[in-house]
Amino acid sequence: MTTLNRRCYPSAHETPSLPRRCPADPRHLRATNRPTPPQLNTPQDAPLNPALPTLFIVGDSTARNGADLGWGDHLAHYFDTTKINVANHSRAGRSSRSYMVEGLWAKTLAEIKPGDLVMLQWGHNDGGDLGGNKPRGDLPGDSEDTKDVPQTTGPLAGQTETIHTYGWYNRKYVADIEAKHATPMFLSMTIRDIWKPDATGVNRIERETNFNSIMHKIADDNHLFFIDMATIEADRLEATGKDKAALLFPIDHTHTSSEGAELNAQSVVIALKLAKSPLVQYLNSAGQALHQ
Repeated sequence: MTTLNRRCYPSAHETPSLPRRCPADPRHLRATNRPTPPQLNTPQDAPLNPALPTLFIVGDSTARNGADLGWGDHLAHYFDTTKINVANHSRAGRSSRSYMVEGLWAKTLAEIKPGDLVMLQWGHNDGGDLGGNKPRGDLPGDSEDTKDVPQTTGPLAGQTETIHTYGWYNRKYVADIEAKHATPMFLSMTIRDIWKPDATGVNRIERETNFNSIMHKIADDNHLFFIDMATIEADRLEATGKDKAALLFPIDHTHTSSEGAELNAQSVVIALKLAKSPLVQYLNSAGQALHQ
Protein backbone atom coordinates (compact mmCIF):
# COMPACT_ATOMS: atom_id res chain seq x y z
CA MET A 1 0.00 0.00 0.00
CA THR A 2 1.45 3.38 -0.99
CA THR A 3 0.59 7.00 -0.39
CA LEU A 4 0.03 9.69 -3.02
CA ASN A 5 0.24 13.44 -2.70
CA ARG A 6 -3.07 15.01 -1.66
CA ARG A 7 -5.51 15.68 -4.47
CA CYS A 8 -3.22 14.37 -7.21
CA TYR A 9 -5.65 13.17 -9.85
CA PRO A 10 -5.10 11.73 -13.32
CA SER A 11 -6.84 13.31 -16.26
CA ALA A 12 -10.53 12.44 -16.53
CA HIS A 13 -9.79 11.12 -20.01
CA GLU A 14 -7.39 8.49 -18.76
CA THR A 15 -8.83 5.05 -18.18
CA PRO A 16 -7.99 4.52 -14.23
CA SER A 17 -46.08 11.78 -22.74
CA LEU A 18 -44.85 11.35 -19.03
CA PRO A 19 -45.35 8.19 -17.00
CA ARG A 20 -47.98 8.39 -14.31
CA ARG A 21 -47.10 10.44 -11.29
CA CYS A 22 -47.54 8.66 -7.97
CA PRO A 23 -48.97 10.44 -4.94
CA ALA A 24 -46.62 11.53 -2.20
CA ASP A 25 -49.01 10.45 0.57
CA PRO A 26 -47.98 6.86 1.50
CA ARG A 27 -51.59 5.97 2.37
CA HIS A 28 -52.30 5.91 -1.37
CA LEU A 29 -49.61 3.38 -2.32
CA ARG A 30 -50.96 0.66 -4.56
CA ALA A 31 -51.16 -2.82 -3.07
CA THR A 32 -49.48 -4.39 -6.07
CA ASN A 33 -46.25 -6.31 -6.34
CA ARG A 34 -45.46 -6.49 -10.02
CA PRO A 35 -42.07 -7.99 -10.90
CA THR A 36 -39.17 -5.71 -11.75
CA PRO A 37 -36.97 -6.66 -14.70
CA PRO A 38 -33.25 -7.25 -14.06
CA GLN A 39 -30.80 -4.36 -14.05
CA LEU A 40 -30.58 -2.86 -17.52
CA ASN A 41 -29.25 0.30 -19.06
CA THR A 42 -31.99 1.66 -21.28
CA PRO A 43 -31.15 5.05 -22.81
CA GLN A 44 -34.07 7.47 -22.57
CA ASP A 45 -32.21 10.68 -23.30
CA ALA A 46 -33.76 13.65 -25.04
CA PRO A 47 -31.39 16.00 -26.91
CA LEU A 48 -30.02 18.75 -24.69
CA ASN A 49 -30.75 22.39 -25.44
CA PRO A 50 -27.27 23.97 -25.55
CA ALA A 51 -28.71 27.36 -24.61
CA LEU A 52 -29.84 26.07 -21.21
CA PRO A 53 -27.92 24.96 -18.12
CA THR A 54 -27.95 21.20 -17.62
CA LEU A 55 -28.42 19.18 -14.47
CA PHE A 56 -26.43 15.95 -14.83
CA ILE A 57 -27.26 12.94 -12.64
CA VAL A 58 -24.31 10.57 -12.12
CA GLY A 59 -24.91 7.41 -10.12
CA ASP A 60 -25.82 3.72 -10.20
CA SER A 61 -28.92 1.58 -10.85
CA THR A 62 -30.92 3.28 -8.11
CA ALA A 63 -30.85 6.36 -10.37
CA ARG A 64 -31.16 4.55 -13.72
CA ASN A 65 -32.29 0.97 -14.14
CA GLY A 66 -34.11 -0.22 -17.22
CA ALA A 67 -37.33 1.50 -18.16
CA ASP A 68 -38.27 4.03 -15.45
CA LEU A 69 -36.96 2.06 -12.46
CA GLY A 70 -34.38 4.64 -11.36
CA TRP A 71 -35.31 7.92 -9.70
CA GLY A 72 -33.15 9.89 -12.16
CA ASP A 73 -35.57 9.08 -14.98
CA HIS A 74 -38.41 10.64 -12.94
CA LEU A 75 -36.69 13.78 -11.72
CA ALA A 76 -37.52 15.87 -14.80
CA HIS A 77 -41.21 15.58 -13.87
CA TYR A 78 -40.54 18.27 -11.26
CA PHE A 79 -38.39 20.70 -13.28
CA ASP A 80 -39.25 23.33 -15.85
CA THR A 81 -37.39 21.86 -18.80
CA THR A 82 -37.82 25.09 -20.76
CA LYS A 83 -35.31 26.55 -18.28
CA ILE A 84 -32.98 23.63 -17.53
CA ASN A 85 -32.02 20.30 -19.12
CA VAL A 86 -32.12 17.21 -16.92
CA ALA A 87 -29.65 14.58 -18.17
CA ASN A 88 -29.49 11.22 -16.39
CA HIS A 89 -26.04 9.74 -17.06
CA SER A 90 -26.25 7.11 -14.32
CA ARG A 91 -25.37 3.53 -15.17
CA ALA A 92 -26.61 0.36 -13.48
CA GLY A 93 -24.01 -1.72 -11.67
CA ARG A 94 -21.38 1.00 -11.43
CA SER A 95 -19.46 2.46 -8.54
CA SER A 96 -17.54 5.70 -8.15
CA ARG A 97 -14.49 3.75 -9.30
CA SER A 98 -15.88 1.66 -12.18
CA TYR A 99 -17.75 4.61 -13.71
CA MET A 100 -14.34 6.23 -14.17
CA VAL A 101 -12.40 3.13 -15.17
CA GLU A 102 -14.88 2.21 -17.92
CA GLY A 103 -14.58 5.67 -19.46
CA LEU A 104 -18.17 6.67 -18.65
CA TRP A 105 -17.06 9.68 -16.64
CA ALA A 106 -14.83 10.98 -19.43
CA LYS A 107 -17.84 10.91 -21.77
CA THR A 108 -20.08 12.71 -19.29
CA LEU A 109 -17.39 15.26 -18.45
CA ALA A 110 -16.98 16.09 -22.13
CA GLU A 111 -20.63 17.24 -22.19
CA ILE A 112 -20.42 19.43 -19.10
CA LYS A 113 -20.15 23.17 -19.76
CA PRO A 114 -19.75 26.22 -17.51
CA GLY A 115 -22.87 26.87 -15.44
CA ASP A 116 -24.03 23.23 -15.41
CA LEU A 117 -24.77 21.32 -12.20
CA VAL A 118 -23.86 17.71 -11.40
CA MET A 119 -25.51 15.45 -8.83
CA LEU A 120 -23.20 12.68 -7.56
CA GLN A 121 -24.62 9.66 -5.74
CA TRP A 122 -22.42 6.62 -5.08
CA GLY A 123 -22.16 3.86 -2.51
CA HIS A 124 -24.33 0.84 -3.27
CA ASN A 125 -21.61 -0.85 -5.35
CA ASP A 126 -18.51 0.71 -3.81
CA GLY A 127 -18.18 -2.04 -1.22
CA GLY A 128 -17.77 -4.70 -3.92
CA ASP A 129 -14.75 -6.73 -5.00
CA LEU A 130 -11.50 -5.06 -6.02
CA GLY A 131 -10.89 -7.69 -8.72
CA GLY A 132 -12.54 -10.81 -10.11
CA ASN A 133 -15.68 -10.92 -12.24
CA LYS A 134 -17.09 -7.60 -10.95
CA PRO A 135 -14.16 -5.32 -10.16
CA ARG A 136 -16.03 -2.29 -8.90
CA GLY A 137 -15.22 -1.93 -5.21
CA ASP A 138 -12.87 0.71 -3.84
CA LEU A 139 -10.85 1.09 -0.67
CA PRO A 140 -12.79 2.31 2.37
CA GLY A 141 -12.51 5.80 3.75
CA ASP A 142 -11.13 9.06 2.44
CA SER A 143 -7.36 8.66 2.72
CA GLU A 144 -4.70 8.61 0.02
CA ASP A 145 -4.17 4.86 0.46
CA THR A 146 -3.90 2.78 -2.69
CA LYS A 147 -3.71 -0.90 -3.55
CA ASP A 148 -2.40 -2.47 -6.76
CA VAL A 149 -4.72 -5.24 -7.95
CA PRO A 150 -4.24 -7.41 -11.10
CA GLN A 151 -7.42 -7.37 -13.20
CA THR A 152 -8.80 -10.30 -15.19
CA THR A 153 -11.98 -8.73 -16.62
CA GLY A 154 -13.13 -5.34 -17.83
CA PRO A 155 -11.18 -2.62 -19.66
CA LEU A 156 -8.07 -3.24 -17.53
CA ALA A 157 -7.98 -7.03 -18.00
CA GLY A 158 -4.38 -8.22 -18.01
CA GLN A 159 -3.18 -5.06 -16.27
CA THR A 160 -2.55 -4.07 -12.67
CA GLU A 161 -4.92 -1.34 -11.51
CA THR A 162 -4.05 1.12 -8.75
CA ILE A 163 -7.23 1.34 -6.69
CA HIS A 164 -7.99 4.35 -4.49
CA THR A 165 -10.39 5.07 -1.66
CA TYR A 166 -14.06 5.96 -2.02
CA GLY A 167 -13.29 9.49 -0.91
CA TRP A 168 -10.47 9.88 -3.43
CA TYR A 169 -12.72 9.02 -6.37
CA ASN A 170 -15.42 11.41 -5.19
CA ARG A 171 -12.92 14.23 -4.66
CA LYS A 172 -11.70 13.65 -8.19
CA TYR A 173 -15.27 14.07 -9.49
CA VAL A 174 -15.44 17.39 -7.67
CA ALA A 175 -12.09 18.56 -9.06
CA ASP A 176 -13.04 17.58 -12.61
CA ILE A 177 -16.44 19.30 -12.42
CA GLU A 178 -15.07 22.50 -10.93
CA ALA A 179 -12.35 22.58 -13.59
CA LYS A 180 -15.21 22.85 -16.11
CA HIS A 181 -16.65 25.79 -14.11
CA ALA A 182 -19.69 23.70 -13.23
CA THR A 183 -21.18 22.98 -9.80
CA PRO A 184 -20.96 19.54 -8.13
CA MET A 185 -23.24 18.40 -5.33
CA PHE A 186 -23.61 15.14 -3.42
CA LEU A 187 -26.77 13.16 -2.73
CA SER A 188 -27.05 10.72 0.14
CA MET A 189 -27.68 7.12 -0.92
CA THR A 190 -31.16 5.77 -1.54
CA ILE A 191 -32.63 3.74 1.30
CA ARG A 192 -32.65 -0.06 1.32
CA ASP A 193 -35.68 -2.02 2.49
CA ILE A 194 -33.94 -3.41 5.58
CA TRP A 195 -35.65 -3.00 8.94
CA LYS A 196 -34.58 -3.63 12.53
CA PRO A 197 -36.32 -2.89 15.84
CA ASP A 198 -34.91 0.00 17.85
CA ALA A 199 -34.31 -0.04 21.61
CA THR A 200 -38.04 0.36 22.21
CA GLY A 201 -38.97 -2.45 19.83
CA VAL A 202 -40.24 -0.15 17.06
CA ASN A 203 -39.27 -1.23 13.55
CA ARG A 204 -36.91 1.27 11.91
CA ILE A 205 -35.56 1.23 8.38
CA GLU A 206 -31.81 1.13 7.78
CA ARG A 207 -30.07 4.52 7.48
CA GLU A 208 -26.60 4.27 5.91
CA THR A 209 -23.90 6.33 7.63
CA ASN A 210 -20.53 5.22 6.20
CA PHE A 211 -20.58 6.40 2.58
CA ASN A 212 -22.96 9.25 3.38
CA SER A 213 -20.64 10.65 6.05
CA ILE A 214 -17.73 10.69 3.59
CA MET A 215 -19.81 12.47 0.96
CA HIS A 216 -20.99 14.94 3.58
CA LYS A 217 -17.41 15.67 4.66
CA ILE A 218 -16.24 16.22 1.08
CA ALA A 219 -19.18 18.56 0.53
CA ASP A 220 -18.34 20.50 3.69
CA ASP A 221 -14.62 20.66 2.83
CA ASN A 222 -15.42 22.11 -0.58
CA HIS A 223 -18.41 24.29 0.42
CA LEU A 224 -20.77 22.21 -1.68
CA PHE A 225 -24.39 21.22 -1.20
CA PHE A 226 -25.08 17.86 0.43
CA ILE A 227 -28.61 16.87 -0.57
CA ASP A 228 -29.89 14.49 2.10
CA MET A 229 -32.62 12.72 0.16
CA ALA A 230 -32.05 9.54 2.21
CA THR A 231 -33.46 11.05 5.39
CA ILE A 232 -36.55 12.24 3.53
CA GLU A 233 -37.01 8.82 1.92
CA ALA A 234 -36.47 6.93 5.19
CA ASP A 235 -38.96 9.10 7.06
CA ARG A 236 -41.57 8.60 4.33
CA LEU A 237 -41.04 4.82 4.25
CA GLU A 238 -41.35 4.58 8.02
CA ALA A 239 -44.56 6.59 7.83
CA THR A 240 -45.78 4.12 5.20
CA GLY A 241 -44.95 1.11 7.37
CA LYS A 242 -42.82 -1.96 6.72
CA ASP A 243 -45.44 -4.03 4.90
CA LYS A 244 -46.58 -1.33 2.49
CA ALA A 245 -43.01 -0.12 1.92
CA ALA A 246 -42.07 -3.66 0.84
CA LEU A 247 -44.41 -3.29 -2.14
CA LEU A 248 -42.05 -0.65 -3.53
CA PHE A 249 -39.15 -3.17 -3.56
CA PRO A 250 -40.55 -6.08 -5.63
CA ILE A 251 -37.31 -8.04 -6.17
CA ASP A 252 -34.64 -7.06 -3.64
CA HIS A 253 -34.01 -4.59 -0.84
CA THR A 254 -32.19 -2.04 -3.02
CA HIS A 255 -34.08 -1.62 -6.31
CA THR A 256 -37.53 -0.09 -6.42
CA SER A 257 -40.49 -0.34 -8.74
CA SER A 258 -41.32 2.57 -11.03
CA GLU A 259 -43.62 3.87 -8.31
CA GLY A 260 -40.81 3.73 -5.79
CA ALA A 261 -38.51 5.55 -8.21
CA GLU A 262 -41.09 8.33 -8.55
CA LEU A 263 -41.27 8.68 -4.77
CA ASN A 264 -37.46 8.77 -4.58
CA ALA A 265 -37.41 11.58 -7.15
CA GLN A 266 -39.88 13.44 -4.95
CA SER A 267 -37.57 12.91 -1.97
CA VAL A 268 -34.69 14.43 -3.97
CA VAL A 269 -36.79 17.52 -4.74
CA ILE A 270 -37.86 17.94 -1.12
CA ALA A 271 -34.23 17.61 0.00
CA LEU A 272 -33.14 20.21 -2.57
CA LYS A 273 -35.69 22.63 -1.11
CA LEU A 274 -34.59 21.97 2.47
CA ALA A 275 -30.95 22.53 1.47
CA LYS A 276 -31.91 25.77 -0.32
CA SER A 277 -30.15 24.53 -3.43
CA PRO A 278 -29.96 26.90 -6.42
CA LEU A 279 -31.80 24.19 -8.36
CA VAL A 280 -35.02 25.22 -6.59
CA GLN A 281 -35.37 28.15 -8.99
CA TYR A 282 -35.89 25.66 -11.84
CA LEU A 283 -38.71 23.64 -10.24
CA ASN A 284 -42.06 23.57 -12.01
CA SER A 285 -45.42 23.77 -10.23
CA ALA A 286 -45.34 20.05 -9.36
CA GLY A 287 -41.91 20.45 -7.80
CA GLN A 288 -42.89 23.58 -5.93
CA ALA A 289 -45.93 21.78 -4.49
CA LEU A 290 -43.86 19.02 -2.86
CA HIS A 291 -43.19 19.34 0.86
CA GLN A 292 -41.88 17.23 3.69
